[in-house]
Amino acid sequence: MENNIAKKLDNLVKLQKIDSKRDELVKVRGALPEEVMDLEDEIVGYQTRVDKQNQELADHEGNIESNRVAIKDAEKLIKKYEEQQMNVRNNREYDAITKEIELQQLEIQILEKRIKESFAKIDLKKEEIAITQDILTERTKDLESKKSELEVITQESEDDEKKLLKDREKASKNVEDRLLKSYNKVRNNMRNGLAVVSVKRGACGGCFNVVPPQKQAEIREKKKVIVCEHCGRILADVEDEIIEEVVPKRRTKRTATK
Repeated sequence: MENNIAKKLDNLVKLQKIDSKRDELVKVRGALPEEVMDLEDEIVGYQTRVDKQNQELADHEGNIESNRVAIKDAEKLIKKYEEQQMNVRNNREYDAITKEIELQQLEIQILEKRIKESFAKIDLKKEEIAITQDILTERTKDLESKKSELEVITQESEDDEKKLLKDREKASKNVEDRLLKSYNKVRNNMRNGLAVVSVKRGACGGCFNVVPPQKQAEIREKKKVIVCEHCGRILADVEDEIIEEVVPKRRTKRTATK
């Protein structure tokens, strides 16, 4: 049983070393993957804004067209009322028709004012679209540059990463499912990706909290899998601190000179 636990711990240590090497490859990329994702999201946002602005522009143009149609309809009504005025039988009918003509003329003035306002809104909207489009173009160039840079770095480490992935797959098979699940869970929760550590100078190699001497003795025995009570990392072994003995230098007697 003791040898079995020791073997399990050894397999976990090997898996951790492989994952740590993979983490180092990822670190080389730095913040580029996140920057690419942020730029992609930003570009989607600007494209959505441009689409919305173009729709608003189309709405203003549609309003102009509908108002022009309404003006033509009002002009037709005025012409019709003017013809009716020629055949009125009394002043009362004449005044009623005159009032309708005035109402249509007022409607035309309102519609013409709305058309002018729509033209002004169109000019402003075109400026907004131009500004947003310029930003979108710049962000797209930035994205292409970042993607190109990331692709170069990824290609440089592609072979190493493939090899490490194969090594990890092989090493994972040597770890029982229960331990592997625990390992992956702890690893995913740690910013540095360390799930298996050693006790160094009497402290956990992950969170640096003190590990009691009794617990250290149990870790050395390797009779069971022990985790840090503070961070949950698996404590695989204890690294004893090597103290080098300092040999004092002998003083050489000076000979007196006459």
